[in-house]
Amino acid sequence: MKLPWLTAALDGTGPVVSVHLDTTRTDPQSAGELEARWAQMRSGLAADGAPERVLAEIEDSVLSPSRLGGRHGRSVFATDDGIVVDRVLPAPPLQESAHHGEFPQLLPLVQVIPFAVSQLLVVVDRAGADLHLRAPENPSITHGSPGLGEDAQVEGGHDVLHKAGVGGGAQHGWRADNTEARVEDSWERNADAVAAAVERTLREHRVDMVMLSGDVRAMGLLREALGREARERILEVPGGSRGAALDRGPFREALTRTTLEVIAARQQELADRFRESQARDGASVAGAAEVAQALGRGQVEELVLITGHEPAGIEELLRGALATDAVISALQEDTLGIPEGVGALLRWKDEATPSNSIGSMSGDHGRE
Repeated sequence: MKLPWLTAALDGTGPVVSVHLDTTRTDPQSAGELEARWAQMRSGLAADGAPERVLAEIEDSVLSPSRLGGRHGRSVFATDDGIVVDRVLPAPPLQESAHHGEFPQLLPLVQVIPFAVSQLLVVVDRAGADLHLRAPENPSITHGSPGLGEDAQVEGGHDVLHKAGVGGGAQHGWRADNTEARVEDSWERNADAVAAAVERTLREHRVDMVMLSGDVRAMGLLREALGREARERILEVPGGSRGAALDRGPFREALTRTTLEVIAARQQELADRFRESQARDGASVAGAAEVAQALGRGQVEELVLITGHEPAGIEELLRGALATDAVISALQEDTLGIPEGVGALLRWKDEATPSNSIGSMSGDHGRE
């Protein structure tokens, strides 16, 4: 993903404080553990010369209770003038860290990029729908604001919802037929209203995945009302209902499982795309020296790193990618076929571009 908001951590002069912390607060014990870990970090940063005023500002941020549910983290970057970047992470950092130095420490944040997916959850019934937008900086789809303003709830406005014979005794003949036709028409019109809101949300927000749950009949009507592109993106997640808590165990687990499946598919697609570019036309390079050269020439479209196998100079490579507006992607540590744990897909190549085809690559993360 592109990280233009992160360049603020590079733009200032002087030392930078970088804090990457697991800020999960599921119970009083985890809250106490968070405070203890931060206190230890703060002590180390103060010993390294970080200003007390800045550390107090960071403390207010990372220890403030959050409405977010589940496991998540936080990355904070600050100069002597105060915080310049404060970002909620969609997963805790793989390794917590606190650093005070000339440059920001970027890697702990970049390593959780695979989990930074934006989602739209649509929970429908025959009267309308609740829409919940989950952005990468807000890892909770079950807590907090749905983030959609007036589109968070859609009421179709057609309230003939129950067919003849339900709750009022049996009806027969043309009256029953007429009532049932009116009910079906109401359901369809309500589905049209929901579809319009969903389509508008997809146009206005960058959404990686669209999940649908709720009443089975209403789900089918919504599918029929959506355009082909939106319809093909729908992932059905059973167990949701309007007005019920979204963090109920089985439904939350189903949401998590669907999200992880999408993340795994995206990871596989990126790995395949890199290998194909190496085998096909050499529109990529691999290895720290080759990637550094390509970054210096402004050739890198997408920097790709293998989590846990990054080269020693990865921070400099990350700064180079940010400075040249390159996409930064992270693959999980079991991905094979990228020497030294770093590669790059290129915007262009010429005779001076380093050449290292897939035939020169070993089956592990080092060179042959």
